[in-house]
Amino acid sequence: MEGIGNGALKMERISIAFPGVQALSEVNFEAGSGRVHALIGANGAGKSTLMKILAGAYNHYTGEIKVDGQEVKIHNPKDAKDQGIQVVFQEVDTALIPYLTVGENIVMEQVVHGMKRKYWIGWKKLHRSAQQALERIQAKIPTDKLVRDLTLAEKQMVLIARSVATKCRYLILDEPTAPLSSNETEQLFRLIRRLKSEGVGIIFISHRLPELFEICDDITVMRDGRVVFAGEISSIDQQGVVEHMLGMKLDNQFPKKERTIGKVSFEVKAVSDGDKVRSADLYIREGEIVGLAGLVGAGKTELCRVLFGASRLSSGDIQLRGKKLLLRSPHDAVKGGIILVPEERRREGIFVQESVSVNLTVASLNRFLTWGPWVSRAKEKQASQDMIRSLGIKTPSDQTRLANLSGGNQQKVAIGKWLLVDADVYIFDEPTKGVDVGAKRDIYELIAELAARGKSILYASSEMSEMMGITDRIYVMYDGKVLKELETARTNEEEIMLYSIGGVSR
Repeated sequence: MEGIGNGALKMERISIAFPGVQALSEVNFEAGSGRVHALIGANGAGKSTLMKILAGAYNHYTGEIKVDGQEVKIHNPKDAKDQGIQVVFQEVDTALIPYLTVGENIVMEQVVHGMKRKYWIGWKKLHRSAQQALERIQAKIPTDKLVRDLTLAEKQMVLIARSVATKCRYLILDEPTAPLSSNETEQLFRLIRRLKSEGVGIIFISHRLPELFEICDDITVMRDGRVVFAGEISSIDQQGVVEHMLGMKLDNQFPKKERTIGKVSFEVKAVSDGDKVRSADLYIREGEIVGLAGLVGAGKTELCRVLFGASRLSSGDIQLRGKKLLLRSPHDAVKGGIILVPEERRREGIFVQESVSVNLTVASLNRFLTWGPWVSRAKEKQASQDMIRSLGIKTPSDQTRLANLSGGNQQKVAIGKWLLVDADVYIFDEPTKGVDVGAKRDIYELIAELAARGKSILYASSEMSEMMGITDRIYVMYDGKVLKELETARTNEEEIMLYSIGGVSR
């Protein structure tokens, strides 16, 4: 395949294998200084693996990495940083120390290296250096604020400030807009353009195609561990990118709404959590998919947590089939027939260091008991393998560690474990976050199938197209309140957005 120009950073003939999986095969990739390069592919295509090699996370690869025409050895994160390669991964919480200040997190590496030469820290100098890094990216965050008190968007800015506080020639951004509101995304794009003008090369990983075409100069598409397209982004359209990603055309992304909607089964009356959720009302009928729309920070996640017993209910009632539920914990919710697939799947929805089988069956172990408290491993294995087949989870085996699966396949596992529980109410909080278009369609089909079985679905998302494509009715949240109820067939994305920003109809 033809190259995309004389980039200063080149990866040539990169291959790497893990037990049972050839993750990358003879991959060529190059990025230029002062350009924004989109890296895209379906979950499991190999893009994250390629970037982890570049970041020094894996050292058993074959092939060459060149900077300014000279081969360099990158076998650990320090090697990468010595070449000016910095990474901001999607899971920002795992990259920061929550009980340290913003300033300490930004200049952490300089402090550690400095401690090798002396035994004291100049705190004023530390915070001054951190402030300079924040000013460079025009982020107004107090350097003495604890990281645990920051929003997701602020945490991301802290990571970017940490990157530019040291030598940064190439900045890898992994799904940077996933946790951001539209205003925060625009702020990030302004920062990217500024860094680009300073000669920093940006590698931008995202599944949101419109963003790529707005901010990127070049694009590389991967599929099954290989590069299937590379060139200037102006040389291809969105449909072409999707076809390269999937190896086929994607006609109808959302399933047809052909199902019977029954009587009201789930009711929420004047529910509050004493903080982010204020007197919320909604209801869901059997076989109905109800959307919970709103921008980042509107209170969607907080309401979902209250309904699952994961956050305190300060006032209001939650009823299932006319019976009031007392939800003091997620255990009470599951026992009562309510489950939640959370937004932060790696932190709250799965055990990443355990096997696929353990994750799929952990919520329903009572189904596999035999001879009292003993679990039948044969029954457990059969159930997990059946679920892997039915959901199309791509994994070498049911014993593969979940950490080795792509984000989309991890999300399928997070959903699949609850299908074995057979609940009445399924709550999905941003279920397609960080998931490619192919895996999104699989998740939509799965949710539609649950609704066809008479389950009540609450679908929380900030993606307006998802609201229009999959739901029957929509509740719009703003500032912790359910501001408006809409019938999907009689509304549009513009009206949903109007109420999402606190507007009122004329």
